[in-house]
Amino acid sequence: MLLITCPVCGAEGDETDFHAGGEAHIKRPATSDPGNISDAEQRDYLFMRKNPKGLHFERWRCDRGCGKWFHAARDTVSLRFRAFYRVTELPPRDLMEQATGEWREFFKDKLAQGESRS
Repeated sequence: MLLITCPVCGAEGDETDFHAGGEAHIKRPATSDPGNISDAEQRDYLFMRKNPKGLHFERWRCDRGCGKWFHAARDTVSLRFRAFYRVTELPPRDLMEQATGEWREFFKDKLAQGESRS
């Protein structure tokens, strides 16, 4: 059983009280310039996802409480959640530093700019 805590309203429960929404930190390409998006960009947005063994960053929805989306850092091997944070935030700095593979690349610029919630 996965135990989850919503960082927005504080609701707690197992995974049946929440809704998994896939990979976190995905920016929809049509947000900034919808008329100028290539087929490859749209394809990647819709279908390409990271699927690492180990630390992974996911979106979850609080069905039990506030109904808002939030992000979670979870180890895909142990299934243990490492952190919960709002969609407008980044994960704690130590988790961004522990990220590997594509996640390491994703967080590299943010770490260099000193972005984090510590």
